[in-house]
Amino acid sequence: MVRWLESHLMPCFYKKYFGVDCPGCGMQRAFVELLRGNVQESVHLFPALIPILVMLAFLGLHLVFRFERGGIWLKYMFMVVAGIITVHYILKVSGSW
Repeated sequence: MVRWLESHLMPCFYKKYFGVDCPGCGMQRAFVELLRGNVQESVHLFPALIPILVMLAFLGLHLVFRFERGGIWLKYMFMVVAGIITVHYILKVSGSW
């Protein structure tokens, strides 16, 4: 399964046509590394992947169980994920990552 995913990664539209990375570049490769068990490499490629997966799992649970303050928690999780993606992108573009 992992080999199939690795051989069928979608190319980045931004990188292909504009020559620059997009904020989501590395997510697919990070997911493949996470499936292989390489958590450290996954976090290095795209640090927001694990928080995104946690947020999506919580969203699924919230849709089923209707947590009392689930919507508020999802907003906070989204802000954290957006912050991680933004900081990572700025560091990657500046060459510090």
